[in-house]
Amino acid sequence: MSQLNLQYQPTCDIQAIRARAKMYSQIRQFFDEREVLEVETPILSQAGVTDVYLSSVQAQRHVNGKKQTHYLQTSPEFAMKRLLASGVGSIYQICKVFRDDEHGRKHNSEFTMLEWYRPNMSLKELMFEVTDLLNVTLKQRFGEVRPTILSYKHAFMDRLDLNPLQASLKELKDCCNRVGLNLDLGDDRLGYIDLLFSHFVEPSLGFDTPVFLADFPPELASLAKTKVDEDGELVAARFELYIEGLELANAYDELIDADVLRSRFVADNEERARLGLHVMPIDEYLLAALPNMSECSGIALGVDRLLMVATEQMKLEKVITFPADVS
Repeated sequence: MSQLNLQYQPTCDIQAIRARAKMYSQIRQFFDEREVLEVETPILSQAGVTDVYLSSVQAQRHVNGKKQTHYLQTSPEFAMKRLLASGVGSIYQICKVFRDDEHGRKHNSEFTMLEWYRPNMSLKELMFEVTDLLNVTLKQRFGEVRPTILSYKHAFMDRLDLNPLQASLKELKDCCNRVGLNLDLGDDRLGYIDLLFSHFVEPSLGFDTPVFLADFPPELASLAKTKVDEDGELVAARFELYIEGLELANAYDELIDADVLRSRFVADNEERARLGLHVMPIDEYLLAALPNMSECSGIALGVDRLLMVATEQMKLEKVITFPADVS
C-alpha cells in the first residue's frame, strides 16, 4: 500500500467534525440573537498586511485581462472595515485565512477565523461579550467561565521581574541570559521581548481561569489605538485571550486615524526592506474608508484553537480535516 493511500484520511475524527459544525451553529445563533450581521468579503486582495511578523500567501490572477499579484487574506479586517465605514453596523464573519509557512502543534498555514466588529463598544464591553461567547461554546467542558484581566506589563513583571515598557536592550539581553535563552538578536529590542514572552509568560496564562491580557507595549499596537495606563505609561489599547497557555483571540480599540495608520504601514515596509522581506502594497481603499468609520472595537478569534480547547486536544491537526502537509 502506498504512502498516499495511508494518508488519504482526515487527521481529525468524526467527533471533531461534528463538534465544529455544532460550534458554527452556536456562533451564528449567538450573533443572531445580538443582531450582529454575518458578512462575507473576498479572500484575495491587491494589498496585504505590512506586519513584519506575518507572511502573506501570494497568488497570480488576471483582472480585466491583466495578470496581477494578489494576496490571500491573513485576516478579513481590511475589507470588513470598509463595510463598517459604509454604515453596515455591527458585523461578524467566519472565514478561511492564510499565513505562509506557519505549521506546528498550534499552527497551520490555512485556518478558520471568527472576526467581529462592534461600533461604539468599548474594549471592556467587548470582553464581556467574549465571555458570553465562551460560556456558550465551552459550556460543556467548563460550565461557566469568569475570565480575569491582566496587563501585559504585570504578567511580564510577575514572571520575570522586568517591566517590558521600560527595560533597556541591555536589561532584556541580561534577562534572556539569566533564564537560559542565549540567542543573539542584535539590537532587536522587540525580538527579545517576544522571546521572553513566548517562553516564560504566554505558556503560564489561563490555567486557573481564562485571561484577557491587556495593554501591550505601544510598539505592538498594530492597528490599535494607544493610550496611557494607570501608571502613566503609553500602551497599546488591545487585549488577547488566553486559555491553558493558548492564545485564542486578539482585540483592538480600532485605530481610525488614516494618517497615523499610513505612517505605521510605511514604517512596517521600511523594516521589511531592511530585513530583506517582501515590501507589501498598502491598502489605499482601507485608508480612504477610515475617516468615515465610527469608534469601534474589533476582535479576531481562532476557531480551530477554540475547538482544541472545547474538545481537549493538544494538536491543531486533531480538529481540522486536512492540514497543509496532506492537503
